[in-house]
Amino acid sequence: MALPKGVHRVRRRLANGRSRFHFYAWRGGPSFWVDDIREPKDPDFYVAFAEAMERPQPKSVLTPSLVDWFLSSAARAKSSRSFADQRKWLLRFAEHFHDAPAVIFEERGSRGEVNKWRARWKHSPKQHDMAGTHAVRLLNWAVEEGHLAEHHCHKLPRLYKVDRSEVVWTAADRAAVNAIAPEWVQRLLCVACETGLRPGDLIKLTRASVEETPRGRRLRVRTNKRGRTAHIPITPALAQVIDATPGGQMLILTNASGNQLTEHRASEGLRQWRDKAGLSGNLRLQDCRGTAATRLLSAGLSLSQIASHMGWSLRHAANVIEHYARVSPDETDAVLEKLAKAKGGAS
Repeated sequence: MALPKGVHRVRRRLANGRSRFHFYAWRGGPSFWVDDIREPKDPDFYVAFAEAMERPQPKSVLTPSLVDWFLSSAARAKSSRSFADQRKWLLRFAEHFHDAPAVIFEERGSRGEVNKWRARWKHSPKQHDMAGTHAVRLLNWAVEEGHLAEHHCHKLPRLYKVDRSEVVWTAADRAAVNAIAPEWVQRLLCVACETGLRPGDLIKLTRASVEETPRGRRLRVRTNKRGRTAHIPITPALAQVIDATPGGQMLILTNASGNQLTEHRASEGLRQWRDKAGLSGNLRLQDCRGTAATRLLSAGLSLSQIASHMGWSLRHAANVIEHYARVSPDETDAVLEKLAKAKGGAS
C-alpha cells in the first residue's frame, strides 16, 4: 500500500545499525508517526496523518498567530515572571511583524529583518539581546512543531557581555552592611550568601523547606528558573537565621513589617543599605551566589553539584570560588586546597 499523497518520509539510522522511519504530513510539516516499517499498514497511521493535515500550513499562518500559539503552548515559560517577560517581548515581535506570514522566517533575508527589529533597543544591550533571545525561542518552537521548515536566526550576535565571576560579597562587605542595616536586611544577606538561591527562590523559603539528615539539616528547594530540586546544606550561619525565625512565622525571610518580600523589594532593600555602607555599586543581591558557592564547597558539596545548583559551568564555578578565596585572605588556604581537590575529582 502506497503512502498517502504528500507524506514526507525520512530514514534515520540508529546506533544499533537498524533503520527507523519518521513521517511528516508534508515536507517541513509536523511529524505524526515513527515506525520501523517503511510503509506502515497500521490504521492509526492514517488517523494520525489526517489529524496532522488539519493543522494550518505555514503559508496560511501570520506571525501574530504563531506568537499566540506559542504563548498558549506547554513550551511557554513556567514561572510567572519569566512568562511576563516572554509575553512582553513576543507581543512586541508580533506587533512589528503583524502582517507578515510566518513562512518569511524560512528565508535567509529574515535574519536581517529580525536584527533591524531588535536594533530598536541598541541603546540598551541587555534589552537588545533579550529581544533576540525570545524571538529565536519562538522560531525554534515553530520548527519543532512543524509550523516552519527552518529559520535563519540561530546564534544572533549579542551586544551585552559581562563576566561577574569576580563580583562577590566578601566577609568584610557583609560585616559593613550588618553593622548598620536592620535585622531583615541582615537575614536576607546571610541566607543569600549561604544558599546561593536567586531572589525569587529566597523570598519563598519556609520552614517546610528544612529537612533533617543523618548529619544535620538541609534545605530542599524546587527552584523557579529551572524547576529543579536543590538540596542545600544548612551551615551554622544559616542555622542561626532559621532558628531565630519567630515560631508562628512560616516564611524565613520577610520585610520590616513581617510580611512577604517581593523580588524587587529584596534587591532594592539590600542595594540601599549597601550604598549607606559605602560599598561598591557593582554589588547586587544576585552576587551573593559567588559567596555561596564557596560556602557550599566548604560544606562538602562537589564542584559539579555546586555548578548544577547554580546553573553554571564547572569552569565558571571554579573561577568564582578561586576569586573569592583570593580576596578573602582568612579563607584562602583552606578554600583553595578544597578547590584543587574538587577540580581533580571533576576532571
